Formats: sequence, C-alpha cells, structure tokens
Amino acid sequence: MTASSVLMLTRYGRLGASSRLRFLAYLPALRDAGFQVIEAPLLDDGYLQRLYGGEPLDRRQIAAAYARRLAALRSARRHGVVWLEKEALPWLPFKAEAAAGLGRTPYVMDIDDAWFERYAGHRLAPVRALLGGKFTALARNARIVLAGSPYLADWARGAGCPDVRLLPTVVDLARYPLLPVSDECGSGKPRRPAIVGWIGSPSTARYLGMVGGALARLATILRLRVIGASNLALPVPADCLPWREDGETEELSRFDIGIMPLPDSPWERGKCGYKLIQYMAAGRPVVASPVGVNTTLVQHGVNGFLADGEDAWADALGRLAADPALRARMGAAGRQLVEERYALSVTAPQLVDALRAAAGGR
Repeated sequence: MTASSVLMLTRYGRLGASSRLRFLAYLPALRDAGFQVIEAPLLDDGYLQRLYGGEPLDRRQIAAAYARRLAALRSARRHGVVWLEKEALPWLPFKAEAAAGLGRTPYVMDIDDAWFERYAGHRLAPVRALLGGKFTALARNARIVLAGSPYLADWARGAGCPDVRLLPTVVDLARYPLLPVSDECGSGKPRRPAIVGWIGSPSTARYLGMVGGALARLATILRLRVIGASNLALPVPADCLPWREDGETEELSRFDIGIMPLPDSPWERGKCGYKLIQYMAAGRPVVASPVGVNTTLVQHGVNGFLADGEDAWADALGRLAADPALRARMGAAGRQLVEERYALSVTAPQLVDALRAAAGGR
C-alpha cells in the first residue's frame, strides 16, 4: 500500500457525465501531483448507450459489473485511499458494501445529486426500510465528503461526516473558447430568432415542459435548440441534436441564451447546475429556475435572470432576445464567474488536497 495510490470507483465510464466531469477530468492533475490512480468503473459505456437508447438491459452484464466491483473492493487495502462516486453497490445496503471491503481503507465520497432521496423517498416501503439510511451511513463513515452543491454539503454535515468540502462540478476552460455574442437578433425587429439552448440527458429533458408556455408566447423571436435529447412533447418546434463530447462546446457557442428550468423538489435542490456553468463558460447569458444551487450561480440581473412562472420566463427571455448588448454584458459576467470559481484549474488543487488528507489520515 502507498498513500499516493488512489482506487477510483466511478459509477460509469466516460459517457456518464458525473463520472467524466467529477473524476476522469481530474486524472491529468492528479498524476501531475504524484498520484497513481487505478480506474474501476462499475458500469461501462455500453450500459448507458443501451439505457438512453431504450434497449433492454443485459442482466448478465450487470451481474458481471457487480462481480468486478466486488473484486475492486477486495483490493482496496492495496491503496492509500478510495475515491468513491456516490455508492459502491447500488441497491444493496451499506452493510453489504462494508462487508465487501468498503471502509477498510479510508474513502472519499463524492456526491453530485440528492441520491439519498432515491432510496429514502422511494415509493416502495421495503426499499425505504432497507436502503433509506444507506447514504447517511456512507457519509458518516467517509473520511471526507466532496459535495457538488451547498445543499448536498449541508446534508452531508447533517449525516455526521466529520469533513465536508464543497467541490462544484466545473469545466475545463481550455475547451471553451470565448466567441462573440451574435447581433443578428434583437435591435428592434430581429433578423433571425434568438437561439435558446438547453443541454442535458434524455432523463432530464422533461424539465423543458416547464417553459413550453413562455417559449410559445415568444415563438416569433426565439428558436429552441436541444442537445442530448429528442422526441420532445413541446408546444414549439425544437432543433434536437445528439450529444457529442468533441462537438459539445461548438454547439454551445451557437446558443444566444442558455436555460435551466427546474421544479422545486428535493431531488432537484441537490443539482449542481453544471449546464449553467457550461453556458457561462461559453460567454452566454442564462435564465434559470430559482432552485438549489441556481440561486448561487445566477446573479440576477448580472449574468442572467432567475425566473419563476411563465410570465417571468417570458419576460426574461424576451428581454435577452431583444437586446444583444445585454446578452454580451451578462455573458461576460458569467464567463468571469467561471474563471474565478468554476474552472478545473481552480478546483483541481482542492481535490488533490482532499485526497492527500484522506490518505494521510489512514
């Protein structure tokens, strides 16, 4: 065992956004800091491709994934620290994870959504009884919890973790060249509709229904572009594009305005606002629901607008569509915020420090 050896237990491979952004993106910085990182994802990219494609999941492949994870947990003693995404064995209680080896080596738990709500608020009473307290136990027994938002950090402290650190989900600014805001729309009668953009996964595209009414009211001056989801039931047409990692930032640069509608419910309050950070990194103004970390990221009237209800959404989107100068000012303010607080170069030293502290406390 060496303190510089990190066993990285991600949930997914590179196609999983949380694994890619909160783990894999840091590998160069960790290696530069002298860490040897052993990657051990639970589910491969093929799993997510089948899931998002609506194909049936292969139970034999899932069983094989659990077998690999069990082997990884048994090897944990050979490492200085375990870096855990969410949980080790989904749908199994904490005691099963501990029996398999979790906790025999200090572990750092990373959480970027209100995953505790999935079990504690499950519709089935047996699931709530068996797993409702799992994430509390995971946080309480972790050496450090890395929380993606203040809401999650407060939860982890309440769960009893002795060391909770805020680590937002951030961008690599080297991938986000700052392009000028288009002036082809606005200035009285728009010469083309402003592009209102949204990026995400098929599982979260349902949130777009919250702003369908506002978009319909502004259909003559706005055009919706969606990256990462299709076949949407909305009152306005949408240009739907598949997500591609190598084309992501180029597509974002084609937005005039980035949006993030959310309902005010327990799961959504735990979100980390990554799409807002992406929009701002691209120098684009944002409009978002005043839920969870959105109220921290969006400085109302400075880098975007917080909007609650159809009238507020229509007003915010209409103002931005009509005023390219306002879009430029807000986009520049958002970019500055990302440069100061939400860039990989800012958070990488914080992660290095957390892993060193956890390994050194063995």
